[in-house]
Amino acid sequence: MFCPFCGVHFGAFVPFCASCGRSLELLRGTEQAGGSDAPGPSGLHSAGISKQKNTNPTYKQFLDYRNSKSKERQSFTHSKVPFKQQCKTVQINIGLMSRQGYDLKAVRGKTLPLNTNPEITAQDLLKRAAIKMATFNKDLGEGPYVLLYPDCTKVVNVPGTERPFTLEEYKKEIGKNYSRITLFICSERHFEGDDTSDSDCEVVITSKSTAEFYHADTVVFEPQDYSTPDPKHIETEEAPGHSSTLQPGQVVTSDMEDLVKSPYSQYTELCAPCIEEEDEDVVEVASPNAHTSVEDTNITLSDIIGNLSHDIDHDRVSRFNISRANVWDGAVRGFKRSSYSETCDMLVNFTDDAGVFEEGLDAGGPKREFLSLLMKHLRDRPIFDGPEGHRFLVYNANAVREDAYYIAGKMIAVSVVHGGPGPHFLSENLVHYLAGQTLFRATVASITEDETRKALQELENSTSVDVLRECLMKHSTMLQTAGCLRHISKIEEKKDIVSDYLRWYIIDRNSSVLDRFKDGLSALHFLDALQQHPTLLCPVLCHTEKQLTGLELERLFKPDFSPSGSNRRLLEGQTVGYWADYLLDCEEGQSPVTLEDVLMFATGLTSLPPSGLDPLPRLQFLDNSMYPMANTCLNTIKLPLLESYTLFKSQMDFGIQNSPGFGCS
Repeated sequence: MFCPFCGVHFGAFVPFCASCGRSLELLRGTEQAGGSDAPGPSGLHSAGISKQKNTNPTYKQFLDYRNSKSKERQSFTHSKVPFKQQCKTVQINIGLMSRQGYDLKAVRGKTLPLNTNPEITAQDLLKRAAIKMATFNKDLGEGPYVLLYPDCTKVVNVPGTERPFTLEEYKKEIGKNYSRITLFICSERHFEGDDTSDSDCEVVITSKSTAEFYHADTVVFEPQDYSTPDPKHIETEEAPGHSSTLQPGQVVTSDMEDLVKSPYSQYTELCAPCIEEEDEDVVEVASPNAHTSVEDTNITLSDIIGNLSHDIDHDRVSRFNISRANVWDGAVRGFKRSSYSETCDMLVNFTDDAGVFEEGLDAGGPKREFLSLLMKHLRDRPIFDGPEGHRFLVYNANAVREDAYYIAGKMIAVSVVHGGPGPHFLSENLVHYLAGQTLFRATVASITEDETRKALQELENSTSVDVLRECLMKHSTMLQTAGCLRHISKIEEKKDIVSDYLRWYIIDRNSSVLDRFKDGLSALHFLDALQQHPTLLCPVLCHTEKQLTGLELERLFKPDFSPSGSNRRLLEGQTVGYWADYLLDCEEGQSPVTLEDVLMFATGLTSLPPSGLDPLPRLQFLDNSMYPMANTCLNTIKLPLLESYTLFKSQMDFGIQNSPGFGCS
């Protein structure tokens, strides 16, 4: 017999196992207790019993069964880890390359994020990248495409190895985070060099209208010198002997309209500035025959705003009823109204302190005055912090619930595109971040909180490593919250610590509200234009030290004179001199009226708008009034014809200071 617990064999039945000490009473009366495996006098009887079929399982079978069940239970938990790995997604960047001149170059402003699996292969990644790029770029050329590394080599194997490409293997080789990996797609035609950029391009235009084009004309332009065919270089001449056979380098279009694009897409694609981004490595292939790209400098700020304003439907209006006692409240109601659309023109009605609507038809003047007042009130909202003229966004729980960040961003975009002023109070570091630039040059003076500013000043004023370490320990909680607490070995490291903390204080800790603010700025494609043309549009949002001058206003308003030789013309010439002297007095502080007040009186604006003034400001004259009058819709100021400059100045001061809003004095 054997012990069912430890397997030790016995010659005869015993009540307890000598090995494990367990009770064997459960075996009493069984066949195992009545038989014996040991040979003896009853060996013949035992042999006879052993010949019988034993139906009870052996101890070895029991152990095998237990092991198999244990392995089966363990297998139930093995699928969880691979399932998590399978569901893991990472984000990389996908850009676009095209042939420019003799080289392949990354197209600026076309980089997009792409969420994918780390185990993805090159072919699958190419398919997903092409779909993502085509979704957000309707002007993307037809395929097929190839996937390229930043050095313009085709993605087949992991660089430096013979292993097939996978995103995870590539990430291990270059040692970058997934978010800093940028791959590019390029049309196969450009990659193989089958392009017309290495020779003069000829565009053969065949029109369906034989009244305008009797034969196929040829337009020759230099792609390295011009972003679009310059009309000055297009020569149209009849070619009766022109062959219908196309030559290499010729592009055939069926209609003249095929060469026309929407104004906004035209300037965003062709006039993109040079922007260096940390996460987007723009690589240019070196070539001995490379040409220096010439940036189109003909585009101006007013051109950009004019292109953005093409989306405005002037046949439809969104109404704003504004009380001068509470401009902000009326503005918020108007922007939150369900019928409001930024693509509609704005119709503004002002009410005075008594609640009476001011007489006047809004043909542009009241709208400009409302947008000027709106930007002035927006500057003092609690969603902004920082010194005067260098304000940045801060998190405010009430503002988040009211979606104030989105509304503020939309207000700025609408003001600029609809012909109003920019805010002119945002911090340069904030605007550079919104424009997608990495430039950050904040100072401790940007911090308005006394305790935090003093702590950073202590770090800046540290004169030795020991003093710096003591300051770090003193303010460790503050620095650790921003992720800036670290071991230092040189005194120069204090600049990096202060700079990192300032970036966290101004940008990183407010990232959620910044994203919502950017959503509002995207109205009328203003954010896209800002990222394409930061050099021109950043000054619209930032504070500028440049002040309005009397000479600018004098040149801005063009006088409408009477015929030469008339008596009235003599008085008008004298009044123009009074006007120039009055502007100088306003500029030099010799008058209670400022130049901004004069501009506001005449146009409804306190500063010159980025879109320019339309219609152009005019200077007219009055002989039936002692006080100046203005028509802000026509940007016209009317000056009284008076005999002396002293009387002229006093009447101008009184009229401008007591003018009821945008109306006449």
